[in-house]
Amino acid sequence: MRVFAGYITVISFMLIFFTTLFFATGEWNKVQSFQQELEHAVSTDSIDLNRTSLLLDADGKVFSEVNRPYRLYVPDEKIPPFLKDILVASEDQHFYEHVGFDAGAILRAVVKNLVFTHIQQGGSTITQQLARNLYLGQEKTYNRKLTELFYAHEIEQSLSKDEILELYMNVIYFSNGVYGIETASQYYFQKSVTDLNQAEMAFIASIPNNPGKYDPVDHFDQTKVRQERLLDILVSTSKLSKDEAAKVKKMPITLNVRKKTDLYPDYAFYVENELKELIALNEGYKLELKNAASEEEKNRIEGKLEERFQDVISSGVRIQTALQPALQQKSVRALNNQLNEDLQGATVTIDNKSRMIVALSGGRDYQKYNFNHAFQAFRQPGSVIKPLLVYGPYIEKFKAGINDQVNSNQYCVGKYCPINYGGIQPGTVTLKQSLAQSYNGSALRLVEKVGIEKAFQSISPFSFERVTKEDKTFASSIGGFTYGMSPLELTDAYTSFIDGSYQKSHAILSVSDSHGKILYQWKKDPKKVWSADTTAKMRKMLNEGATAGTGRPAYVSKPYVGIKTGTTNNYHDYWVMGLTDTLTTGVWVGHDIPRDMSEIERKRPSHKVWQEIME
Repeated sequence: MRVFAGYITVISFMLIFFTTLFFATGEWNKVQSFQQELEHAVSTDSIDLNRTSLLLDADGKVFSEVNRPYRLYVPDEKIPPFLKDILVASEDQHFYEHVGFDAGAILRAVVKNLVFTHIQQGGSTITQQLARNLYLGQEKTYNRKLTELFYAHEIEQSLSKDEILELYMNVIYFSNGVYGIETASQYYFQKSVTDLNQAEMAFIASIPNNPGKYDPVDHFDQTKVRQERLLDILVSTSKLSKDEAAKVKKMPITLNVRKKTDLYPDYAFYVENELKELIALNEGYKLELKNAASEEEKNRIEGKLEERFQDVISSGVRIQTALQPALQQKSVRALNNQLNEDLQGATVTIDNKSRMIVALSGGRDYQKYNFNHAFQAFRQPGSVIKPLLVYGPYIEKFKAGINDQVNSNQYCVGKYCPINYGGIQPGTVTLKQSLAQSYNGSALRLVEKVGIEKAFQSISPFSFERVTKEDKTFASSIGGFTYGMSPLELTDAYTSFIDGSYQKSHAILSVSDSHGKILYQWKKDPKKVWSADTTAKMRKMLNEGATAGTGRPAYVSKPYVGIKTGTTNNYHDYWVMGLTDTLTTGVWVGHDIPRDMSEIERKRPSHKVWQEIME
């Protein structure tokens, strides 16, 4: 009788709905197409839960969470049966019997609500709650409740009961910005739902009924009372014996509330930017941008790329990176220790073997999403460009030896007459001495012999984003560029002195979905830049710079160390680029608005940062 009366009530509501629709609009065709529209609206293809994406370090540990709401998705097979039993018993005891709505529960709700001027009780099933959370929102009106019934019924036609329950348990709200059962387990107990005991499962299952009232952090006692009530319900439904329930009630509940994991903001911000670049490459946006016919079209494509990036981030991907936490901490500490409050700086460290970015600091006291000097600051490179644009190409072209002689006195090409540091005239020196002491006169002579076009061909394999054809002047031989390079770009280019090959360095190893399927990863495409002979000679010359040249204040005791330093005009930038047997690191020190730093030159801040990282 109860079920029959409930169905009569539901049917009456449906008749009222359709009658109102017909007479209010006079468009009977809308009624006829309602089912098709409903099927489209409740398509399982449109289910798109925002999930938290995770950034993992080289050891597979999470160091940053991206996206809100905070939701970690757990598949049906990993949800403990006890947890399913307790939520079904507490929220919808006829879940496995009804077709999306419980007619008897609706009848009781209607009778109760007639006493009040607004809805007090909804009689909502788990499926209705899922419909509400996925499609309809939380508005409490009779029209919305009626729509909810249609949506719930359509969901039941599209999904199995297990699929509905899985979605429901990943959608529902558990207070404190936490969505889904796995997320709640991680947030309140810092362990996976599969590791919870029955008392803990019943405890967090108490929250969704009223997330404000049963917030475990602010209302622990009330949550505990509801937990015991749920255990009593399990007893009444024969899912648990009285003795078992009593035992579970006595088990202690100790919250271990976790804070959002948001470590290493410099590196995390870079990873997000690299992910967008990876998506652009894999899904054709990069090619579209390259071929864009106008600025307007370029902006449109960039907008599409941003939307796609946000879709990926909100899908709950796991981004495996090469981050080495100890080295990252060391890099940040070095920058903050060595730079005073007036200075800014950046560091990049790349592993020689994997060619992956293992540490990156974006500025002194860096805060997430602030301007990141490591990859967003483009500055004049000064003399650190010489090994790449001058000496490497010269040795490669002429098979020169490191002890070959070169005049290092001041030299002019046309009206361009750069002077050596301090105005000195060292005369004729060896190539290795010339590079170690960073003489401008010899650099200009050598690049003139190589030829500007040939010199720039040598750096074309590198990822210098803002090098332009206007940069092809003799001023480039000592670091005169229109826009310059970022610390990341220069450090990346210096990896070519590891073994003569170049493979663009990245932070991301792979991007996978929640099931472990790899979605994106960089393709390896190493290029030969220097011959073995040139590489060996350049390594010896860089070692000379570390032991007896301008890099000596940064020297570290390693099986191999090679360093090149750079200072730009008017002391606007200080650079140290170098490598050991295991790592390649670049350091930049300067100001956001360039200004003279000659007063701190003898303090060697860039040298000290490099040395502290590499020791």
